[in-house]
Amino acid sequence: MKKGLALFAAASGIAVTVAPAMAQDASPFSGPRVEAVVGYDILRPGSSVDIDNAGDLDQSIEDVTYGVGVGYDFDLGAAVVGVEGEYTQTEASTRFDPTTFTGPGVSRFDGGRDLYLGARVGAPVSDNVLLYAKGGYTNASFDVLASDNITELETDVDLDGWRVGAGAEYALNESVFLKTEYRYSNYEEAEFNAPGGMVGDRFAVDLDRHQVMVGVGGRF
Repeated sequence: MKKGLALFAAASGIAVTVAPAMAQDASPFSGPRVEAVVGYDILRPGSSVDIDNAGDLDQSIEDVTYGVGVGYDFDLGAAVVGVEGEYTQTEASTRFDPTTFTGPGVSRFDGGRDLYLGARVGAPVSDNVLLYAKGGYTNASFDVLASDNITELETDVDLDGWRVGAGAEYALNESVFLKTEYRYSNYEEAEFNAPGGMVGDRFAVDLDRHQVMVGVGGRF
């Protein structure tokens, strides 16, 4: 995560340095931006190989997600390139009915925050519409409650993965824009953060995340 933040900071520094040399006065797709986003979030296992009753049990959790993002774009004429970061929070969670869940295992799984650092590249298709693709690093944190029917243990799970997506941005003017996008994330590594500050060993996971988002933002 520290490496990702360092890369984003370096990219932002380059953006600020190069910006004066760019012709951006007439472009609604250039310069720093901030935005608020909201959408729908679906999380589910990337594979059902280890799920004994996969045909009977819906493993997905889904709900609203929301957050804020920042970025910096360069309008090169035929293309727009930029760097971006985002913080979101999801309401997706699952809780098993204690009258039916009697075996040991996970009894609650709450989605938490999600961090994203990446880049995007797009093409203006009109004076105020930009189509783009994006990709980068994502880190998520979930709250998990496990039980053996005698003792309960609540812990955070920290997951690392990657994200790709595509979207459209509509400039209302040079300062305000609307956007919509779809993105897919896959988390491949995780670790438990146990009470008392203890961190467990990293282990492999396969978790898919699908999101459809809309946003409103401003440039300055």
